[in-house]
Amino acid sequence: MTPTLDRGPAVVALGGGHGLAASLRALRRVTSDLTAVVTVADDGGSSGRLRAQFDILPPGDLRMALAALCGDDREGRQWADVLQSRFGGDGPLAGHAIGNLLIAGIWERLGDPVSGLDMVGKLLGVQGRVLPMAAVPLDIEADVIGVDPLHPDEVTRVRGQARVAKCPGVVRQVRLLPDAPSACTETVEAIRAADHIVLGPGSWFTSVLVHLLVPEVADAILTTDAKRILTMNLVPADETAGFSASAHLEVLAEHAPTLRLDTIVCDPTYAEGDPHLANYAASLGAELIVTPVRASDGSPRHDVNRLASVYADLMAH
Repeated sequence: MTPTLDRGPAVVALGGGHGLAASLRALRRVTSDLTAVVTVADDGGSSGRLRAQFDILPPGDLRMALAALCGDDREGRQWADVLQSRFGGDGPLAGHAIGNLLIAGIWERLGDPVSGLDMVGKLLGVQGRVLPMAAVPLDIEADVIGVDPLHPDEVTRVRGQARVAKCPGVVRQVRLLPDAPSACTETVEAIRAADHIVLGPGSWFTSVLVHLLVPEVADAILTTDAKRILTMNLVPADETAGFSASAHLEVLAEHAPTLRLDTIVCDPTYAEGDPHLANYAASLGAELIVTPVRASDGSPRHDVNRLASVYADLMAH
């Protein structure tokens, strides 16, 4: 197994999908006291099918977080690969991730999502803990401009994470359904006990902002004594196509007007040519750190070692 770090600072990372996984792979190099808080609004693919069939939290983003926290040794990498592998063919299991079925099966047996995730984590020897942001599965509803090319100024209400993430037009606002959902108790406790909170990167509306729409989670983020770090994306994702870096901060402030941050991390390739970025960061109370965190091959991926180095510097103070 991978050697365990001296405990290190208590860090909570919030997000979903590939963005959260990148942050977790970096953070695990900084601390072993790590909690991933994962969005539970996915309604597409394998997660959507399991959610609809069993009325459970969508397991996909939780699975990805567990895989990111598996050990860096041979056994850990094998477990991560197994979790992420999908059934082929065209039968009823086609497209399902093995990890999704494992999580769903353990949930059915135990009847408790948190205990089930803890059991999977123990089985896999993960470094840290994975928790859902809410106690119930959620839906995302968005106001989108320009969905209908014949009526480019018309606002359309789009429901469902998968549809919002891929729909044409410009997302202006997102909401959660049910409104004001109950948070996972362990998630709120982890945020309040943290030394550092890391938000992002990830799909801005459907993986990042949504955490601020769960009242108990938002209140914990706003009132915790932890330092709050926001990690920016490297390029606009589908749902923020055409957005500058400062536009991301603008919609963040619109959805959480009282949010204040300590640090915003942005790669220079996205910060360059954005004259408003520093002002938006300052309006959120944050120090803007523009530093290379992108993969050296130029692809839109965060480099784990570069990101880990930035986090280590920020968490050393």
